Amino acid sequence: MNNMLFYKTYSHKQSKEWVVFVHGAGGSSAIWFKQIKAYKQHFNLLLLDLRGHGKSNTMFQDMINNNYTFKMVTKDIIDVLNHLKIQSAHFVGISLGTIIIRHLAELAPERVQTMTLGGAVTRLNTRSQLLIKLGNISKHILPYMWLYRLFAYVVMPQKNQRQSRHLFIREAKKLCQKEFKRWFKLATDVNPIMKYFKEKELMIPTLYLMGEHDYMFLKSVKEMIKRHQNSVLTQLANCGHVCNIEQPEAFNRYSIDFIQQHSQTSLAN
Repeated sequence: MNNMLFYKTYSHKQSKEWVVFVHGAGGSSAIWFKQIKAYKQHFNLLLLDLRGHGKSNTMFQDMINNNYTFKMVTKDIIDVLNHLKIQSAHFVGISLGTIIIRHLAELAPERVQTMTLGGAVTRLNTRSQLLIKLGNISKHILPYMWLYRLFAYVVMPQKNQRQSRHLFIREAKKLCQKEFKRWFKLATDVNPIMKYFKEKELMIPTLYLMGEHDYMFLKSVKEMIKRHQNSVLTQLANCGHVCNIEQPEAFNRYSIDFIQQHSQTSLAN
């Protein structure tokens, strides 16, 4: 189908549980390379590239709409679920992908068994809002990769985050200028939508996995956790924003345990 996201699946002979991985803006399904081996031992996996990203970068070119919305991007994923006849799944996301998962849970809560939100974006702080404003002013002047490199260094500044930075910059190079602008504009909608999500908790088990050095987003997650009864926070030591790459073993261990605790198979036993 021309307007369906690129996806890849890994089947498990015994398990009926599905795990869907959702990357962030500028990334692709390639960022989950440190999760696949561990996860496919337990679950069926679905990895996808969001519109304009990775191998979905040639899609939707015939669309008239200039801007994307979280609802549009979320419905792309639901279309893949319907195509594969996956009724419900566990969702694992990183960075801006966590907002998409949360939006999917709002639109179709019956499709979401659990949410594992790594490097979760729950609010843009003052520094990140200034970056967005700077980007909006200069996005028609500066090459988009200059802006993306700047954001990557601000969000992931430490030496042990070098691999994460390089991976995201490499994947972002696959975005065209128009796609970058569309996703950049989408980022400006984060605070209004997350204010609503903060006030309304869903009855879906949620695990926040945050690096202890994720200074841009950890604080707001801690504040949200205090309000929500179905959410737990686990902080990963010596780790920044992209915790699935910086601390993959810990990320895999905590998230797989969480999913198994809340899987339909476990609940049935």
